[in-house]
Amino acid sequence: MFRALSLIWAMLLFCSCEHFDLSSETASKGNLKVSVIQIAQTPFSSQTRAPVAEVAKRLSFVIYDTGGSRLKQINQQSSDKDFGTAAFQLGEGDYVLVVIGHSSNGNPTTTDPTSIKFDNKMGFSDTYLFVGRFTIGENPVERGVSLERIVSLCRFVITDDYPENVNKLEFFYTGGSGAFNVNTGLGSANSQQKVTFDVSSGQKEFDLYTFPHEQEGRLKLKVTALDANGNTLLEREFEVPIQQNYITWLKGEFFSDSGSTSTTISDITVNTEWAGEYHETF
Repeated sequence: MFRALSLIWAMLLFCSCEHFDLSSETASKGNLKVSVIQIAQTPFSSQTRAPVAEVAKRLSFVIYDTGGSRLKQINQQSSDKDFGTAAFQLGEGDYVLVVIGHSSNGNPTTTDPTSIKFDNKMGFSDTYLFVGRFTIGENPVERGVSLERIVSLCRFVITDDYPENVNKLEFFYTGGSGAFNVNTGLGSANSQQKVTFDVSSGQKEFDLYTFPHEQEGRLKLKVTALDANGNTLLEREFEVPIQQNYITWLKGEFFSDSGSTSTTISDITVNTEWAGEYHETF
């Protein structure tokens, strides 16, 4: 689907339309009305569909002109009464509509459609995308859209007990991206992604999201156990296979096997209940 979208921008460069200031508009007024009907492949399964509010806390509806310049944008949170529905007032012409569903702590940077960015401060989450071309003429346009997942997920699971002085776990990983290109749905930056979890509650399962650069790839993951003062107590490294819309499980005794500081994933198995799952122990 997303590979075909790369042709859209090239085709649209031969068209023209009016330019508008970036602004937010209500969901009840406008000659383009967009409704998110469902999110596909949830949870990571090609057989399921879900209402947007069940899997995304935020939506961004973005209108670009045919050259890729952002014209208008509406950001929504799941608590908004109009969540999942947006409207724009546009002049006659050709446009590209991008809808992003996610659960990060803020809205992505959408100025450049070839590099829509999230960052470490905002956090990385399950992320979904719709991209489509439409034309505004004399009559209003109403469009229902379905979003597709574009991330990979590494789920890290610790099976042994925490030493008493461990307060946080820091996950630092490269090989994926914190930004994506709407033309392909794939990663567009060589990002250094970092997520830190407070483990004082005993949390043992951690989700790490990224946009793969290709349909398949590998992450270099460094996991660091820290005390309350930020001192390093233990550090281990892993090489993790990833694939768009797949989940990789890393499960094992992190602290008990402290003599080993590096692990390479091998012997991958796939569970087709999701679009795909990799299961590995360390």
